[in-house]
Amino acid sequence: MAGAGPWWVLGADSGGSGLRVALARAGAAGRPERAGEPVTAPPVPTGPAGIDAGELLDRLLSAAGRLRAAAGDPPVAAVCVGAAGMATLGGRLRAELPAALAGRLGTHRLALAADAVTAYAGALGERPGAVVAAGTGLIAVGTDLRRWRRADGWGHLLGDCGGGAWIGRAGLEAALRAHDGRPGGSAALLGRARERLGPPEELPGRLYPRTDRPAVLASFAPEVADCAGGGDPVSAGILRRAARHAADSAAAVCPAGADTTDGADGADGADRADGADGVRVALTGGLLKLGEPLLVPLRAALAAALPRAAVTAPAGDPLDGALLLAAGLARGAPRLPADPRLLLLRGGKDDVRPGPDGSRR
Repeated sequence: MAGAGPWWVLGADSGGSGLRVALARAGAAGRPERAGEPVTAPPVPTGPAGIDAGELLDRLLSAAGRLRAAAGDPPVAAVCVGAAGMATLGGRLRAELPAALAGRLGTHRLALAADAVTAYAGALGERPGAVVAAGTGLIAVGTDLRRWRRADGWGHLLGDCGGGAWIGRAGLEAALRAHDGRPGGSAALLGRARERLGPPEELPGRLYPRTDRPAVLASFAPEVADCAGGGDPVSAGILRRAARHAADSAAAVCPAGADTTDGADGADGADRADGADGVRVALTGGLLKLGEPLLVPLRAALAAALPRAAVTAPAGDPLDGALLLAAGLARGAPRLPADPRLLLLRGGKDDVRPGPDGSRR
């Protein structure tokens, strides 16, 4: 354990909307208390080799210096960096950040987490359950505190079913069906597509060459929600399908005891949440801002897929989750399980490093 506490811990949340870094004081229990407002920076670029570890490190250390100076230059007991793409594009980040942060910040207690894991920690803390993170894409993660399970998050070409890009693409397909006179089209969505993106004939040329195609598709999702709220049945059907996809992902990762089976515990009962309220499921992400046209079918789909689960509001955001994981590492180790791709811990009692084949060692 890093001293007797309380400790100062550093958390970072790196995603498509930018990098946020915060400093907080952590005690022997409970959530850390942030020291002032987080420092923000533009999104860290991602290239063919994955997340730009050098750029992330430079921005992180700059932000850490500002935060520590404002707090009187305290020592940092532990650091957690949560990054989008950690699971699939974070190899260089996992290889380079631990030693660099140890050298510059003086701590050997480091956690590198996928942004879905920091979203989980921020939403539910260190207890069993499942979290669906829905924005431009969609991913679900769950844990019984022994291992992680993941569903979807495969990007807009291979998955992210029910996410913003998925909804926007389905809405534009329905618009083009109406333009062609094919079944399943929506005149309302065709009108919105013309207003937002121009003549239907020009849509392929406007969309296919763009490197930010998922974001452009997701920008049409509010139009689908607005048309659904206005009574368009095709738009409402798209949101019902999106809700079922999200609920399917939640059910795929939810610990035993909250599924549609007989709910039997594992041999030691550890699969069930403590208390009588069952396993918790939380929903996070900007897609929820679509409001009731999405939330009504989403609640219904979750109730059908996970009748024993308690759907709860998230307690915090991914930056809160990063700080919570750093605090757990300062105390010895977080309760959330280590994983060589989703949650890499260095310096705590549960130090986990990826082996050559990606397995633990």
